[in-house]
Amino acid sequence: MNASLTLVALVAIAVPAETGTRAGRSDIDHAVSSKLATLGLKPARLCSDHVFVRRVFLDMLGKLPTAEEARKFLEDEHRDKRDALIERLFDRKEFADYWAMHWSDVLRVKSEFPINLWPNAAQAYHEWIWTSMRQNKPYDQFVRELMTSSGSNFRVPAVNFYRAVQNREPDELAEAVALAFMGTRTENWPKQQLDGMAAFFSCVGFKRTAEWKEEIVYFDTQSFEKQSSRPAMFPDGKATRISSAEDPRQLFADWLVAKDNPWFARAIVNRIWYWLFGRGIVHEPDDFRAGNPPSNEELLRLLADELVARDFDLRHIIRMILRSKTYQRSYVAKAHHAASAANFASYPLRRLDAEVLIDALCQVTGTTESYSSAIPEPFTFVPERHHATELPDGSITSPFLEMFGRPPRDTGFASERNNHSTPAQRLHFLNSSHVLQKIERGPMLRELLRANRGNPRQAVDELYLTTLSRFPTEDERRLLQRLTSNRRYISRATFVDLTWALINTAEFQYQH
Repeated sequence: MNASLTLVALVAIAVPAETGTRAGRSDIDHAVSSKLATLGLKPARLCSDHVFVRRVFLDMLGKLPTAEEARKFLEDEHRDKRDALIERLFDRKEFADYWAMHWSDVLRVKSEFPINLWPNAAQAYHEWIWTSMRQNKPYDQFVRELMTSSGSNFRVPAVNFYRAVQNREPDELAEAVALAFMGTRTENWPKQQLDGMAAFFSCVGFKRTAEWKEEIVYFDTQSFEKQSSRPAMFPDGKATRISSAEDPRQLFADWLVAKDNPWFARAIVNRIWYWLFGRGIVHEPDDFRAGNPPSNEELLRLLADELVARDFDLRHIIRMILRSKTYQRSYVAKAHHAASAANFASYPLRRLDAEVLIDALCQVTGTTESYSSAIPEPFTFVPERHHATELPDGSITSPFLEMFGRPPRDTGFASERNNHSTPAQRLHFLNSSHVLQKIERGPMLRELLRANRGNPRQAVDELYLTTLSRFPTEDERRLLQRLTSNRRYISRATFVDLTWALINTAEFQYQH
């Protein structure tokens, strides 16, 4: 694309200076600020409104605000507008879409190799997760259903938790439970500890039916007779007896979701923090162990206690975090210090998830993307207007998602997702025909230019609101004045070049 030097200069322009609004102090802020004080670190100032509206849309919905939504928020003069926006976004369908995507990574929702849930089961499993997020199902109930359900993988979707484990041996099932719901990896556990936990899953049976790819998950009493001599022990070291009168999974679920469990609440609030900040209080979020302590024990304990006190209401924890000054801080740190990032002195800068990035590009240009499964069993196509964050199956993908680090969902590890920028990714945005065609042919940009014909300043304002959720700065306006000698007209070619420049900024491609 033949962009002018003026447009290239726009790519290098920093995010405009931020002027924060007031936010109420919270217990989260006290815990974070106290730790920062002991380290001699100062927190960043609060972020500006235009940064906040973009940030909270992306973190809650996985999508950008529209130009109208951004303008409405920026022009709102109510002091509580940030809290009000958070509440409105909880009610959006996209909230369930995006948080179901997070959980689908953890729970390995994938139809093809090596998980092999198959399309019918993967879609049923995703729908169950989505509905749980939409209804704000209490977290203890959500996990109990995943752990104790029996029945057809098509008709009782929660049983796919066990089917999504590559090796269905008891040890592997125990490892999957520990990773997903205790935030810990069993690879370094003493053999006796893992064997004791595996005993609770030694009687999970799998039985095929006459229907294609259907399978029944059940409590196999015959297997129990063979495994009954295997001693059962909870991960905290407490031994117990299991009998054929009760599915051992029920016993383990009772222990796991108990309010005094040392892992359960801590693991999920840490995972939520990770999803909102890109970094956990314990990092990685599935690596709880003695050698990897939390960066802020007081903060982690506070969130876990609050979750238990609120009967495992995950939205309450999300709301609590989003309303905090800690979440609403600028990404610009006051000092570069090794401990700043781990202790959340500023909001962590990170590249958008692959699904979010392609959805943002499609939203800005008004285009669609094609997604399909790689293996024809059966070969799956998704309707063109389907968003990447809505994809129900890890096997349904695209070249863009593969290039930009979408997780394969093979293991459930958080590290499967790769948001590190690569030269290939940068070149794709700079000069690929894929991106260029979206910009040149996108109906959104044509309509935007047509609606503001004769008013180039307003056209540029709309483009900035659409792509960056803000108005141009004065420095940017001075650069933009060079784009046309006719102050009453901006050419389509210039508008295309300007759009190309904006989507190649870190401000567009990164969460900040």
